[in-house]
Amino acid sequence: MTARHYALAFAGVVRRELLRFFQQKERLFAALVRPLVWLLIFAAGFRAALGISIIPPYETYITYDVYIVPGLIAMIQLFNGMQSSLSMVYDREMGSMRVLLVTPLPRGFLLISRLFAGVAVSLLQVYIFLLIAYFFEIEMPLPGYVALLPALVLTGMMLGALGMLLSSTIKQLENFAGIMNFVIFPMFFASSALYPLWKIQESSLILYHICNLNPFTYAVELIRFAPYLKINVSALLIVAGTFLLFLSAAILAYDPSRGIRHRRTNG
Repeated sequence: MTARHYALAFAGVVRRELLRFFQQKERLFAALVRPLVWLLIFAAGFRAALGISIIPPYETYITYDVYIVPGLIAMIQLFNGMQSSLSMVYDREMGSMRVLLVTPLPRGFLLISRLFAGVAVSLLQVYIFLLIAYFFEIEMPLPGYVALLPALVLTGMMLGALGMLLSSTIKQLENFAGIMNFVIFPMFFASSALYPLWKIQESSLILYHICNLNPFTYAVELIRFAPYLKINVSALLIVAGTFLLFLSAAILAYDPSRGIRHRRTNG
């Protein structure tokens, strides 16, 4: 296999996922409604309840509305990662996933291509959300929109790899919806997406420790600092390490000779 074959396969997988996304307009609508509701309605209530008008992340002072935007961006990526994994379960039931995985290309490369295709879709959703937020006077520094891109790619890959790992354990499409809710909402609420960690520590030390163990927290923090041209090094290392862990486990789980499904069959 040559580099051209790899490039064609990668482009084909990404193109297929983008075409599927554009054909499912309700998917974009649902992806934008959730964070916009939180941003435009719930932010006012949380701001009043927390008694916070400004949040100090190091030297930068931002309003609470702007503070929760990274958490809502990460929410878009989390839902999209799970949605992409749901489509993998559907493709497996329909047989198209099996056709993809039996090609001569390495299984790991094909799964990474599928993962990146999901991230490409999430990037479209995130920047459309940021455009809408801009018209509500919720904006970031102009260079921050570009600096945000690498953080979005890494966090999207990490959350997508988690969804891919979960999809490898599900036999039926109906079961995955319940798993999605079981994973998404605890990860989102037990994180710094809506509240500063120091506020959480003041209210509940147990919840604070849970948030520190939640990889979604570090995805949010990586996104939160990126628009201000800052790198949260600890968040970067944890997100990258978690991504490699989830991806390695997903590739192993999708290996028919060693994966989870194989052990269940022979168990």
